[in-house]
Amino acid sequence: MIPIKLAFSLLGASLATAMVQADVLKLPPIADGPFKPNWDSLETYQTAPEWYRDAKFGIWAHWGPQCEPEHGDWYARSMYEEGSWNYKTHITEYGHPSKEGFKDVIHTWKAERFDPDTLLKLYKENGAKIFMALANHHDNFDLYNSKYQPWNSVALGPKKDLIGGWAKAAKANGLRFGVSVHASHAWMWYEPAQGADKSGPLAGVPYDGKLTKADGKGQWWDGLDPQDLYAQNHAPMGYHWEWEATKGSSVPDAAYMEKFFKRTQQLWDDYKPDQIYFDDTVLPLHGVTDEVGLKLAAHFYNTRLDKNGRTQAVMNGKWLSDKQRRALVYDIERGKAHDILPQPWQTDTCIGSWHYDRGIYNGKAYKPASSVVRMLADIVSKNGNLMLSVPLRRDGQPDELEIEIVKEIGAWLKVNGEAIYATRPWKIYGEGPSTQVAEKGQFDGQKDVSDKPFTSEDIRFTQSKDGKTLYAIALELPKDGQFTVKSLASDSPQWPGKIGSVELAGGGKLKFTRDVDGLHVSLPEKFNGKIAFALKVQS
Repeated sequence: MIPIKLAFSLLGASLATAMVQADVLKLPPIADGPFKPNWDSLETYQTAPEWYRDAKFGIWAHWGPQCEPEHGDWYARSMYEEGSWNYKTHITEYGHPSKEGFKDVIHTWKAERFDPDTLLKLYKENGAKIFMALANHHDNFDLYNSKYQPWNSVALGPKKDLIGGWAKAAKANGLRFGVSVHASHAWMWYEPAQGADKSGPLAGVPYDGKLTKADGKGQWWDGLDPQDLYAQNHAPMGYHWEWEATKGSSVPDAAYMEKFFKRTQQLWDDYKPDQIYFDDTVLPLHGVTDEVGLKLAAHFYNTRLDKNGRTQAVMNGKWLSDKQRRALVYDIERGKAHDILPQPWQTDTCIGSWHYDRGIYNGKAYKPASSVVRMLADIVSKNGNLMLSVPLRRDGQPDELEIEIVKEIGAWLKVNGEAIYATRPWKIYGEGPSTQVAEKGQFDGQKDVSDKPFTSEDIRFTQSKDGKTLYAIALELPKDGQFTVKSLASDSPQWPGKIGSVELAGGGKLKFTRDVDGLHVSLPEKFNGKIAFALKVQS
């Protein structure tokens, strides 16, 4: 995932380099259709399809060979950073990175308990409408039967088509299927693999990042070229998330970009996901050339047209302009929108580290179900969806703490789901103290989980698609059983008419009064809500 947001502008020499690279690209043809590879055409997308707007909640398996050590995210980079914790533990657990590099972690990873059907059945039973699987990460390893990347999960490691397994299970369980693609940045991200220790007995001995096919004779990887994985046949320039040569980043060559395009196009065409998430600013390789990303977008949209000619595909991008948000579904990593956004959008976040971290499990430091539920209510009230990563252990299974969190979320959705699924934003997203505080997120928007506790005055609103039912979701339980919605006062500009009934979602009708201070509701004496609850209000 993105470590930090960096401002970018390709100027001078970097722009000239990017134009040269774009000119020599030889990309395969894309599908014919109404969408063309330019922003004016893609802007006609306008908004996400109804299935996505109705889904609201998805679960993501951000799972690959970097979960083998169970040391958290970005292992394949940090294990080459001398002195880092992952560097030290790698030497202990696998060997020195001059000989036992990330290629050898891949060889060790077996995913022996991969059981997608059972896991997706659990997720479906507990409220997920979309399932997303990691197709590749910055480690550049394809988790499917890739025609263009020899380093893939069918040929190596688990020797299984993981995306194929996920796709089949998603279909069998009635879930929409998404894939996430992160591999565009491997060129820069792996650059520490070119290094060597600066001190100690192996000082100056190169790590394995510059190995070639010829070096594999007699090794387990004989016949494979490590450069297909590491992509380090270039001078290291230092890591920059944005492709900006003026700030020191190197610019990938045409062969690298063409290979990325082919891998991603094959992924889409062979496995037919409904959604694709790019872990990139705007689109992959944006800042070097827009040709790769725009052609992929047009191809994706043109291959998912319904009988009315409207695409059913969803593609997520980050750090988008207003125009780009009409062409893609805007994604905020580990964050939320400040207010209702005109186009549907998405939060992607995780209950722990992106890749499985044994330390989080041992410390019982996951996001609790209560935090996820409140976050979900806030996101949906602002026209968004939540894509929640539940990290999997090296073997392909969640731990028992994660399963319990998923079940708690599911229990809440079984009762209150009508206030979440297939709803639309109301006139305002909420009320209460939390609407007056803007806690800046790590990357964009607000923080996904607020530092300040919610109160029973913090409410989020959604409404049915026909506008006849309003849902008021209380983010905290009142201590005295009395609950007030100030935005529904008798003189409310949002609801000037009469209120005919108030019900508890999943329960019966409630007693209420209404005056200039608000709508006052009495909760049942035996009310057993634990996290939050939703009221159903009708005229």
